[in-house]
Amino acid sequence: MTGKDILLFDLDGTLTDPAVGITRSVQHALRAFGIQVDNPTELYGFIGPPLTESFIRFFEFTREQAVRAVGVYREYFADTGIYENAIYPGIPSLLADLRQEGKQLILATSKPTVFARRILEYFQLTPYITYISGSFLDGRRTDKAEVIHHGLEQAGAADLSRAVMVGDREYDVYGAKQAGIPCIGVSYGYGSRRELEDAGAQLVVDTVEELRERLLGGGGK
Repeated sequence: MTGKDILLFDLDGTLTDPAVGITRSVQHALRAFGIQVDNPTELYGFIGPPLTESFIRFFEFTREQAVRAVGVYREYFADTGIYENAIYPGIPSLLADLRQEGKQLILATSKPTVFARRILEYFQLTPYITYISGSFLDGRRTDKAEVIHHGLEQAGAADLSRAVMVGDREYDVYGAKQAGIPCIGVSYGYGSRRELEDAGAQLVVDTVEELRERLLGGGGK
């Protein structure tokens, strides 16, 4: 994978660990519907896929209820949950070294672009990211394949052999496949090695350091 120079990165579970902020935001939304979930680990399934689909899948909400739940979720997330987040050790230096090597780095996330941009600014990652491809607040472009397609268009990537996606969930792998590029799965996030392999990831790495080796070879710090 060292020959790739257009690198698309998922955000949640790949660059940052957002578990606290996301699960507290989901708990806040569920309480508005009279649902109490005290154990945050029971809500880890919300990390990665589009929120509307997760409320439908995990709590059997109607689409109308799910859309309303996302609005309540954002009441907490927009000011508090967004910062209850932690960057994975080694990520800033990895992104810096990739940029030093002339790679184009694209953030490809189902999270609304406005929130993704704030998270990058908060962790001082903005200088390393060439383009941000996220969703709209009204729910458009949450499908991962659409997000990846948009990111590739922003980069002017006519030659897809130059590109690779990096993500922690099966949605990243499937989205990359639909977009015509391979995916490196990272098992240090919220998808297991089994999930990523079953989805068809080109390869799976267990640590940020192993990801560095795959993307930079012996180069970098």
